[in-house]
Amino acid sequence: MVKVQDFKIETELVPSPVKYSVLYPSDYESTDNTYPLMLLLHGGGGYSGFLKNNIRPLIRDMGKQKSLIEMIIVTPHCDRSFYMDYRDGSQKWETFILNELIPVLLQDFRVFKDPKKTYLGGISMGGMGTLRMGFKYPNKFGVLVSFEPGIEPAVEWKEVKKRDKFYRSKEVMETIFGSPFDEEYWKMNNPSYLAMKNAEKIRESDVKIYIEVGTEDMLGLYRGAEFIHRILFDNGINHEFRMVYGADHIGPSLKERFINGFSYLNRVITNPKPDQKVTRNISRIMLKRAK
Repeated sequence: MVKVQDFKIETELVPSPVKYSVLYPSDYESTDNTYPLMLLLHGGGGYSGFLKNNIRPLIRDMGKQKSLIEMIIVTPHCDRSFYMDYRDGSQKWETFILNELIPVLLQDFRVFKDPKKTYLGGISMGGMGTLRMGFKYPNKFGVLVSFEPGIEPAVEWKEVKKRDKFYRSKEVMETIFGSPFDEEYWKMNNPSYLAMKNAEKIRESDVKIYIEVGTEDMLGLYRGAEFIHRILFDNGINHEFRMVYGADHIGPSLKERFINGFSYLNRVITNPKPDQKVTRNISRIMLKRAK
């Protein structure tokens, strides 16, 4: 039985207390093993309950098939915060997650203290938060798994077209990025800008990156996902990118997509380096044919 338990944490950084849910490995109570920690961020309008209702059945089934390593997965309930430190300083969600929540999890649960064994993932708003925090602080995480990230295909706010921001109200954006809207603050927290700015740091960290999105995403998020994929590619940052044919922002495709993302996580953890022998053999064959 895969168990989910709810907790609260007191903080002065954001509206307190903050609820969070913990999904335990199947053998957590019967062994004294230590596990990797994964922080899994919910989407906008979501809440920590999606860990129990949507993720737990997949983890249980993948565990039975031995297709996923045992780990502790935690989802904090962060409202529609974008996982951001607000421009006016009234709420500091990013600081809370990095400086308070993760340290508490490392202390209270049997998880590895090695940042390489701390993973970050999320869906939609959580996918955006994953890329932003991951690209700001690549040395704090070993793997980033971003499902349909809510990002725009631009580096500057003035370049964002109406079709890529229609679903975000002026009230929400000004609450987070300031009133009047601070375009520079948006840019400094834009995952695409951060990927360019911190490209060398990201490459050197060797953080593993997975980004996916549906080709029929009703919010048009495939444009932002492909945009950041191109930035990563052009900057020599290794990653895996998937455009899921026929998939929308919600719907039945999400189950298989979650499985694919967790399969990537399992793959890069159990076999983190490319198969150099196969690569060398292919190179020899290609060179021989070229002659």
